[in-house]
Amino acid sequence: MSESLLRLVVGLGNPGKEYEHTRHNLGFLAVSRLAKEHGLKWAKSASCKGFVAEGEVDAMETVLLLPLTYVNNSGIAVGGIAHKKNIAPENILVICDDLNLDFGDIRIRPEGSAGGHNGLSSVIEHLKTNKFPRLRMGIGRPHATGGTKDFVLSGFDKTEKAHLGALIEEAVLCSEEWLTEGTTKAMSRFNKRKGNG
Repeated sequence: MSESLLRLVVGLGNPGKEYEHTRHNLGFLAVSRLAKEHGLKWAKSASCKGFVAEGEVDAMETVLLLPLTYVNNSGIAVGGIAHKKNIAPENILVICDDLNLDFGDIRIRPEGSAGGHNGLSSVIEHLKTNKFPRLRMGIGRPHATGGTKDFVLSGFDKTEKAHLGALIEEAVLCSEEWLTEGTTKAMSRFNKRKGNG
């Protein structure tokens, strides 16, 4: 993979203060931290339907995207910016929450199904392929008494909050590894780790 190729890192989440610190917004939180750590500034883009930040991340020319289309329609923004900037699917990393991983665990894969995540389903639909890397951040399963929708849109509990910063930082480090070394090395380094949750 040529180092001259532009990379796109997308954080899935819902816009608005009421959603800011919910489980479904882990992608937003991770990409926002990535931008902050590398001094990249956000600008609202009507054509890309999201907040966009551009610049170098560890010497790699990178575009960051926070879609404003809400999670279920994330593909509209991802497909739009990928087409506008001619970014190939294999150079797009999508970061999202995942019910099938324990809180604190992360997994990066080069491709795959949506796994029941509506945001990933939308991205697959609009990119017309499932062959793009995705970084899944575990949120665990809801309690038996609660539904999935309410769970993903709820805030973190006290124990989770204590480890949230470490989880987000782990995702940032994994994103940086993906940008500089590629998916395989990122998988080798980060998929073996166990979270604190």
